[in-house]
Amino acid sequence: MTDTLKPRSAKDVEDAVQWALGEGRALELVGNASKRAIGRPAQSDLTLDLSGLTGVILYEPEELVLSAQAGTPLNEIEALLAAQGQHLAFEPIDYGVLLTGSTASGTIGGTLAANLSGPRRIAAGAARDHFLGFEAVSGRGETFKSGGRVVKNVTGYDLCKLVAGSWGTLAALTTVTIKTLPRPQTQATVLLAGLDDATAVRAMTAAMALSCDVSGAAHLPAAVAGRIGSGAGRALTLLRLEGVAPSVAHRKATLMAAMQAFGAVETCEEDASRDLWRAVRDVTPFAATPEMAARPVWRVVTVPSRGAELARMITATAEAEVLYDWAGGLVWVMLAPSDDAGAALIRSAVSASGGQATLVRAPAAIRAATDVFAPQEPALAALTRRVKQGFDPKGVLNPGRMWAGV
Repeated sequence: MTDTLKPRSAKDVEDAVQWALGEGRALELVGNASKRAIGRPAQSDLTLDLSGLTGVILYEPEELVLSAQAGTPLNEIEALLAAQGQHLAFEPIDYGVLLTGSTASGTIGGTLAANLSGPRRIAAGAARDHFLGFEAVSGRGETFKSGGRVVKNVTGYDLCKLVAGSWGTLAALTTVTIKTLPRPQTQATVLLAGLDDATAVRAMTAAMALSCDVSGAAHLPAAVAGRIGSGAGRALTLLRLEGVAPSVAHRKATLMAAMQAFGAVETCEEDASRDLWRAVRDVTPFAATPEMAARPVWRVVTVPSRGAELARMITATAEAEVLYDWAGGLVWVMLAPSDDAGAALIRSAVSASGGQATLVRAPAAIRAATDVFAPQEPALAALTRRVKQGFDPKGVLNPGRMWAGV
């Protein structure tokens, strides 16, 4: 078993990285380890457990800003915000459902390092768009900071955008500052039943083009919808509206009238709507139950109008199930077990339709032998190596997690 270092302060993190540099050791960075099974298996000597860096440092609801130590559990931050009528607008996914079959709240630092987002991504952006500033320790063992408490305070390089999505390969976050937003007063979902995938994508595209401020657009084919208890054997196309009650009611009427061109229209109100979108966010139909845990799951991002086409290329030649989010721009694909987790098929479909694919669930042996993250073109790969060299020249932090040698 890999030894674990558990720092209690930012200075402890700096000391740990400096020690690893001096000893020629590599460190695996984890918070609550909720996303540990994503990426290539750890190629490290020790684990640097950042879950001891907890606590909210500053929260000013009137200024819509919160600073916290990076190991603070995400559910604690969400509870604090909810008490003030606020939320994280980027609606981060809980990967625990896909990876273990049950919820497993990560940390705020891990959420930002992985640049997570949920169905509201199409309206509010991803985590990187709400990431105002941070303090961190680079692979050189140096503490540095970037950004501030408001967007206009950012000067020089916007390192928040670089660190978000780097999966701990560039720096160990110790403190983060994020933008918070008012939580919508209520929500409702307009629902179309029985649409095929291509028609559903056209319906979602039409809905997004209206002035209804749709904050979520997803499609669940019949077999997938049946696993969340709402499908009753029907495919479901879901369109979410959020805001103050009178506005939601007005926009719902407008949206329902427009969607009648695609078929019969239904609605579900706040409680049922929240349950539906939580299931979409966490990809609950593909949860790692005993029956499905061995089936690999891919996360494919593409042009929304081509989501159904991409899925058709996959399902035409393999046993696969799909779930569409982001109006067709995010396609979750669950395949039958195979030696490469279906990588050749997925990469071929992505090459033909455009986009990127990430292998989210697969055994460690397959993740070690397969490109988990999208392969990079030579020029981009060279740039990635130079960035890694600048932040972590000795490869101390999460070496090889995203790509071999990076």
